[in-house]
Amino acid sequence: MTAFVLVAGAHTGGWVWREVAAGLRESGAEAYPVTLSGMGDGGGPAGPDTDLETHIADLVRLIDGLEAPEVVLVGHCYGIHPVLGAADRRPQRIARVVHLDVGVPQDGDPALGLVPDQELRERLLTQADPAGDDWRIAPPSPDEWERWGSTTGVPAESLAELARRAAPQPRATLTQPLQLKRPEAEFPVTGVLCTANGSSIALVQTLVGLGDPRLKALTDPRVSFFDLPTGHWPMLSSPDELTDVLLRAAAGEGHHLSAAASEQPAHLRPFLMDVPERPRERVGRIDLYLPDADRPRPAVVFVHGGPVPTGVRPTPRDWPAFVGHGRHLAHRGVVGVTLDHGLHDLADYGRAAEDLAAAVERVRADPRVDEDRVALWFFSAGGLLSADWLAAPPPWLRCVAANYPVMAPLPNWGLAASRFRPAAAVRTAGRLPIVLTRVGQELAEIAATVEEFLTAAEECRADVEVIDLPLGHHGFETIDHTEEARHAVEHAVGSVLAHLNG
Repeated sequence: MTAFVLVAGAHTGGWVWREVAAGLRESGAEAYPVTLSGMGDGGGPAGPDTDLETHIADLVRLIDGLEAPEVVLVGHCYGIHPVLGAADRRPQRIARVVHLDVGVPQDGDPALGLVPDQELRERLLTQADPAGDDWRIAPPSPDEWERWGSTTGVPAESLAELARRAAPQPRATLTQPLQLKRPEAEFPVTGVLCTANGSSIALVQTLVGLGDPRLKALTDPRVSFFDLPTGHWPMLSSPDELTDVLLRAAAGEGHHLSAAASEQPAHLRPFLMDVPERPRERVGRIDLYLPDADRPRPAVVFVHGGPVPTGVRPTPRDWPAFVGHGRHLAHRGVVGVTLDHGLHDLADYGRAAEDLAAAVERVRADPRVDEDRVALWFFSAGGLLSADWLAAPPPWLRCVAANYPVMAPLPNWGLAASRFRPAAAVRTAGRLPIVLTRVGQELAEIAATVEEFLTAAEECRADVEVIDLPLGHHGFETIDHTEEARHAVEHAVGSVLAHLNG
């Protein structure tokens, strides 16, 4: 018989697992929803010395008292930290660890680092409980739970209960680093990704394909994945579906990521069009593809997405899609510009924006460029960088283009309160022309941001042209070598050139 030990996130206790625990027991399994010390009714007492090790000890005592031959530990949000600590102390008892819509913390990582909202994370470092107990952190107000993760699908009564029963969190449980004696897991691992919170198997596979060495462990055959089409609280929004996934995970099912060692990553495949080579000049972070011209020409600056891990080679400006676009525009009589900006982590959007602004000024200062005729073309998650330019378009910016863009931060990116939200910035874009290429086979979580953007654009009557590629995929320029895809590129280029030359 399998015993499921269910550990909830910050400010919550075993009560959030009520329906899931009942479903697991009905299936014949044992279920132990845990309330950790200081986290409400059923948990042990807490005081100023209550820390992450206290919560790990809570779980170790529970595991030691179980008779079931197979123990599956399920950690949601903060709960993954004590789960990993307990699994590290009792690896011989653990059949599997399930990461429920949460990352993979490493040895030395504090739980506070998993809080996605950067502003919230900084506030939690100093916030005290209203009662004056500075060793505890007050729970979120009823309208703040979304900052901890998407509440999509959670019934109103469950949200009300979440706010009502939330407990202050001992501060040291979030700030004490996780200490693991065994850096490599000795048991199978399953990740359950909640797509409405911004994660999916397809998205993780894309990141693995970029070559980030930190993600290599996710391709281990012992690691499996499931998607759930809901927000960050599936035990409240989709308890039956989560119960089924946990049972399947315990049975060894799930999707396995490809290491892609034997095939060329999608972003390094050839550009979908044969374009003539053009002279390329490398200046700092930027490359200029130069047309044959005897006078200053308009310029198009191509802005890659990411995050792109530090150390990835080749860097984006040498990826075939951007080289191809740069050459294509130069062949059409325009200066094509590619660049490497500093979006290496989700916290780097500010730095990437500064890199882009500096690159644009450098391009406009080049005597071969008509400084009054410039377009910016954004790709994928680089789409968020368009927000600054949409919010206050300079007179020389003749057009903004975007291919398969992210137009609002995904819920688990921690950028909800930031300025990088094109879906809001478009309301002040005025009559700035926008050319958006939308792919029909888009990741659902990204497609939702495009729809949010287009809805806002329609409401404010922004000048948006949508080019649809129904069978196209994210990154189609090196994936979909079809006539329809080539036509979409030519259509978008033609529109951008018309705005530059108009």
